[in-house]
Amino acid sequence: GEKTYFSSLDRENEIKLLTAEIERLKNFGCLGVSPSLEGLRDENAKLKYRLNFLKKSLQEERSKSMKSMININSCLQEIFGAAIQAAYPDLENPPLVVTPSQQPKFGDYQCNSAMGISQILLKTREQKVIPREIAEKIAKNIPANEYIEKVEIAGPGFINVHLRKDFVSKQLSSLLINGVQPPANGKRKKAVVDFSSPNIAKEMHVGHLRSTIIGESMCRLFEFAGYDVLRLNHLGDWGTQFGMLIAHLQDKFPDYLTVSPPIGDLQAFYKESKQRFDTEEEFKKRAYQCVVLLQSKNPDFIKAWNLICDVSRREFQKIYNCLDVTIIERGESFYHEMMKDIVKEFEDKGFVQVDDGRKVVFVPGFPVPLTIVKSDGGYTYDTSDLAALKHRLCEEKGDILIYVVDSGQSVHLQTIFAAGQMIGWYDPKVTRVAHAAFGVVLGEDKKKFKTRSGDTVRLIDLLEEGLKRAMDKLKDKERDKVLTPEELKAAQTSVAFGCIKYADLSHNRLNDYVFSFDKMLDDRGNTAAYLLYAFTRIRAIARLANIDEQMLRKAAREEVLVLDHEKEWKLGKCILRFPEILQKILEDLLLHTLCDYLYELATTFTEFYDSCYCVEKDRQTGQIVKVNMWRLLLCEATATVMAKGFDILGIKPVQRM
Repeated sequence: GEKTYFSSLDRENEIKLLTAEIERLKNFGCLGVSPSLEGLRDENAKLKYRLNFLKKSLQEERSKSMKSMININSCLQEIFGAAIQAAYPDLENPPLVVTPSQQPKFGDYQCNSAMGISQILLKTREQKVIPREIAEKIAKNIPANEYIEKVEIAGPGFINVHLRKDFVSKQLSSLLINGVQPPANGKRKKAVVDFSSPNIAKEMHVGHLRSTIIGESMCRLFEFAGYDVLRLNHLGDWGTQFGMLIAHLQDKFPDYLTVSPPIGDLQAFYKESKQRFDTEEEFKKRAYQCVVLLQSKNPDFIKAWNLICDVSRREFQKIYNCLDVTIIERGESFYHEMMKDIVKEFEDKGFVQVDDGRKVVFVPGFPVPLTIVKSDGGYTYDTSDLAALKHRLCEEKGDILIYVVDSGQSVHLQTIFAAGQMIGWYDPKVTRVAHAAFGVVLGEDKKKFKTRSGDTVRLIDLLEEGLKRAMDKLKDKERDKVLTPEELKAAQTSVAFGCIKYADLSHNRLNDYVFSFDKMLDDRGNTAAYLLYAFTRIRAIARLANIDEQMLRKAAREEVLVLDHEKEWKLGKCILRFPEILQKILEDLLLHTLCDYLYELATTFTEFYDSCYCVEKDRQTGQIVKVNMWRLLLCEATATVMAKGFDILGIKPVQRM
């Protein structure tokens, strides 16, 4: 990327300067002019140490860059950026539009900047230049490079780019030798992702499904891109509801301090305490007293609180284990001690107004103020969210903060972010704070997903139903007759949880989506069932031809990937688009783009496989006559990219299915 290029250039310049300085010190010391020769030697040693460090880091980065997959779109943008700059040096911020071509007759990529430049010249200089002339001028100024075979001007001013086959072939070989390597990023950055975030004493329901799945996948993507990722579960583990839960615990299990209470169904326990809170005045008073004692850190009440939290944690962990989710608990209670300092900071900077006993903060551009202290002196979600934001920015030093929270919280979160900016905690030009919003899960009746009795669907029930349906599907396909019990079990969990995740991730997260087991378990179309089956089939091709991993690795180093057939060429280019797909998602946080790409890759592979023989057999005997190794390498490259795509989506493929 551009940043890596400049940081490498900076280091090269520094190496030149340091080398010259060491030479100067050598000469200076030889003349015997300086009385402090020891000082010179120390300085010389420091410079040499710095020089060696820079050379080593530059070497490591170059080695990593050579192994990384190249983002072809970014490379072409650099080339066309340079060409436009050379053709129109006085033009400020000219449009740079490079996209993959939709049809082979228009080449492999297209630069569509000429039309935009034509508009700018007309508006700013009143020059009427037809886009085709501009395109020709850009084409003449394309610098020498290793990517482009030729360019053609088409239509009103499109520049069609044809890639060099030897370049694409070399990139595919590099992918096979080095695996799918992330881009070299220079300085390691930190991403803080807030996702899942259920409430203690309440069961995880279908509403938590999207945040958990989307958040986990985003974490995997940023980890792959070289970020240090902090995965945070902002649990609802503090507040007035714990008063009624502790009061009910004391009544139901009076010996809770010495004997661990057997709370089997925390949801029922919560409902019982809520009913008492709403109907029994004496209980209500005691519940409020319990809150005060909990907040003053009374040891007995802290123990009761921990007992209730532990029951929930165990239930949450069952779901995280099923969905292969890794997350660190950092609930609202973590920030409790910080809240008084947050209030003081806003007061000291003159942002607090008192309104009917409440302390509120008005944020420019937002009509509803944040309430940071209630009239009874208690804190609010606004206070804890501000404390969390500050901690993530100032203590965790996050370069990017992502909140995977439903769209209904959009105004609230934007107000919190704007308040953090207003008080000076971060500069949006330096630190990115983003709300990755998502729509709700709908039932097949297009209404909010509920059980037949109208209750919210429990997440654990949904996952168990998924397992049952996946096994029914595998048995319908008579997979139980060809797979061992272990293979069948692995296929069941892969299909069940893979399909639930993919159904969510393959929809634009901003939209609501309809939950349908029938659709997600269909092995036709853009579903996990289809992709998992396609992947297993691709991996089986080499195995059935008796070609093992070692033979494939040897072939990757020795064979040239021939891309003469149009379907080989199409597949090769599709495989190499993977880095530009990931780069787009890092920018817009829309994971459905990866799902669309994997489906396109699988269908492009099918076209290739139907047209190009990988393994040729005798029609009478079925014996293998010829193995076209370069085509098997294309199969392997496809599977390698699909496997990394699945890993980012949190989907586990299986060897046999």
